[in-house]
Amino acid sequence: MTVSPPSPTHGRAPRVGILFTNLGTPDAPTTSAVRRYLAEFLSDRRVVEIPPLVWKVILHGIILRTRPAKSAKKYASVWMSEGSPLLVWTQRQAQYLRGAMGEKIRAMGLPSDIVKIEVGMRYGNPSITSALAKLKAENCDRILVLPMYPQYAASTTATAFDEVFRALTKERYMPALRTIQSWHDDPSYIKALAGRITDFWGKHGRPDKLVMSFHGVPKFSLLKGDPYHCLCHVTARLLARELGLNESQWVLTFQSRFGKAEWLQPYTEATLKALPAQGAKRVHMVCPGFPADCLETLEEIAMEGKETFLHAGGTHYEYIPALNDHESLINALTELSLSNLQGWLAAPPSEAELQAQVRRAKALGAKD
Repeated sequence: MTVSPPSPTHGRAPRVGILFTNLGTPDAPTTSAVRRYLAEFLSDRRVVEIPPLVWKVILHGIILRTRPAKSAKKYASVWMSEGSPLLVWTQRQAQYLRGAMGEKIRAMGLPSDIVKIEVGMRYGNPSITSALAKLKAENCDRILVLPMYPQYAASTTATAFDEVFRALTKERYMPALRTIQSWHDDPSYIKALAGRITDFWGKHGRPDKLVMSFHGVPKFSLLKGDPYHCLCHVTARLLARELGLNESQWVLTFQSRFGKAEWLQPYTEATLKALPAQGAKRVHMVCPGFPADCLETLEEIAMEGKETFLHAGGTHYEYIPALNDHESLINALTELSLSNLQGWLAAPPSEAELQAQVRRAKALGAKD
């Protein structure tokens, strides 16, 4: 499927678009919906790098026959009244970003509607293709791609970029594109995370250990040159410094391991099993790679992680929610967007200039 908006419209002021993209989610917490979602997600060669013929047999012969029903139950345990947590929070983030960007742009003396923001999920709905179509229909001739992955990884950020480029491949009139590769060390984001944790500690007290859990990837990704592992460590160190923690007060781990291959370590589950014996009976969990809560944070960390830790002898376990639609995150995303839109935000053409554009277009059409 390709984007099929109208050709550039003469007589309309061009706009700037922001494609606000995230991983994606099933349409419903049902076996069939999860199967469709997993089939798309796990067929991505950026996500699974096993030889295609071998993986096709495993995926369709085993995984899609057994995993959807189990995953559907997990999704059902965290599903919100408005829908999937990841989609709900991502849409709210985009909505609040529209408001914050509008205020900033008006303060610059520009029309607030010069920037349009649309949500596009890499897998599932709403798709990246549909989001791009909406932006081009709004006459956006410049588009900034903002992936909601603070730490770049080929299996997340890069595949989102792949889909953007693929959706525009057959377009006659290509918009100008900019991409935000990584914002793992963005000062405003680090301060937002630290503020979230500090506020939580003000209500619940401090733990013996703060566990910073990031989504895992296979170890061979690191060996092939993927910077994700290093970027996670940078985020964790900056966050620990902002919180004033010494090395004994926090630990970085990686969650969501899948399959038998070695993944980035230390593993979150193994760490939670070991901490009580090391004297850390009170643990707080935070996921600095997830700006929005989703299955991996709400079920795997908040529920399964708690069961693992308490079963191992821990006495107190709390998950610190993601920033979600917190004002500090919206402010960070606003500043991040504006810094990457430099040179693109300018006063739109006047009415006289637009009418002149129309006359020139008609004149050229008459000559043809």
